[in-house]
Amino acid sequence: MKKKLVAVLMTAAMAASLAACGAKTETPAQNTDNTVTEQTTGDKTEEQTGTDVVINQGSDDAIANLVAATEGTVDLTLWCSELESYQNTMKELAEEFKTTYPDVDFNITIGAQSESTCKDEILKDVEAAADVFVFADDQLNELVQAGALQAVTTTYTFDPIVANGAGAVNAASLNGVCYAYPLTASNGYFLIYDKSLLSEEDVSSWENLVAACEAQGKKCGMDFANGWYLYGFFSGAGNVATLAEDGVNNVCDWNNESGLAVAQAVTNLCASDAVISIGDADARAQAKDGDLIAYVDGTWAIEDFTAAYGDNLACVKLPTFNVNGAPVQQGSFAGYKLVGVNSYSDNIGWSMLLAEFITNEAAQLKIGTNTQEGPANINAASQISSPALSALGAQSAYADLQRVGGSYWTPAGTLGQTLYEGTDDVQKALDDAVAGILAPQ
Repeated sequence: MKKKLVAVLMTAAMAASLAACGAKTETPAQNTDNTVTEQTTGDKTEEQTGTDVVINQGSDDAIANLVAATEGTVDLTLWCSELESYQNTMKELAEEFKTTYPDVDFNITIGAQSESTCKDEILKDVEAAADVFVFADDQLNELVQAGALQAVTTTYTFDPIVANGAGAVNAASLNGVCYAYPLTASNGYFLIYDKSLLSEEDVSSWENLVAACEAQGKKCGMDFANGWYLYGFFSGAGNVATLAEDGVNNVCDWNNESGLAVAQAVTNLCASDAVISIGDADARAQAKDGDLIAYVDGTWAIEDFTAAYGDNLACVKLPTFNVNGAPVQQGSFAGYKLVGVNSYSDNIGWSMLLAEFITNEAAQLKIGTNTQEGPANINAASQISSPALSALGAQSAYADLQRVGGSYWTPAGTLGQTLYEGTDDVQKALDDAVAGILAPQ
């Protein structure tokens, strides 16, 4: 029977190595309780820690002891994005990992699993899921609550808390405990457009953008029926949708006076035939056909939009939109991609070392170069620049860390679709949406 493994149970040899080498302990400014105890429930042994982040820094000796304690083939499964650029890059990194540790026989399987749905697949059967997996940061809470993530209490080659940006580390942590390895800091969205047909003035506001598209018989848009994107209109005007203190339920005030004005503004924008609400795949196809000349999307779409717009591809922060006669900057969710280690992995030590390897500076630089995504690693990020990352940087001042409970998504998406299609009772649409978002979980 598998057990939920923790750092202290990796191998006796590794523990001995850390003790012999004088393992370095990193603690943040607020250090309250470093006590470690074990609780046994049935066939599981769980380690309980305090609320501060504690990293035991390993060494070459710890790795040598892990190698020495390994017998037979080490089977590891790694899940990452289904995009070809990710699949190819992870396969390269897996081969580099094998070369780095030639004394061990590895069988590393790369699986295709979207970061956006990774949590759902993991929670179907945690024990049967991948050893190492890439997931979107907003899934951290549920994965931790399900006991699916091995806390990053021990490292071998570098400290992810020091190496990565503060925002990414914060996104990878819960109650002061780091549960994942930051990978990218660019899981957000911005406006992509064809600069041969639209000027900087045209893309500065939704009103200007719609007018320019109408004049040319072209289209602009975003996925209005997706709560991830719709959020930015309400947050820009100061409305709230976030997790309650219990970390499960939501807080949302979209049906107040300010929210009503925002919803009406969105409805007004969508009344134009030049505005369309479509998903990524359809948007890229219409861009290629020359119909869609501006669309809200992320770094993952840059390759396809570059194929459509060529050298005329441009990226900019999200436009402003008119609320009661005044311009309001559209907000957004800021997102990160993280690498998690399955706490039920049969090879917990090697899983953690593989997670480190694919998130170190060199790996993040390779991933950023090959996928156009921005690294979470501070040094790697300084070496990569692009129009998309510049746009994300500009939008970051108006972006919030994505923290909403599961009851948010369907009502928010339905609201966006309703506003896009138009309604005679915007207030009712808001009331229904907020009631759904606030539904107890």
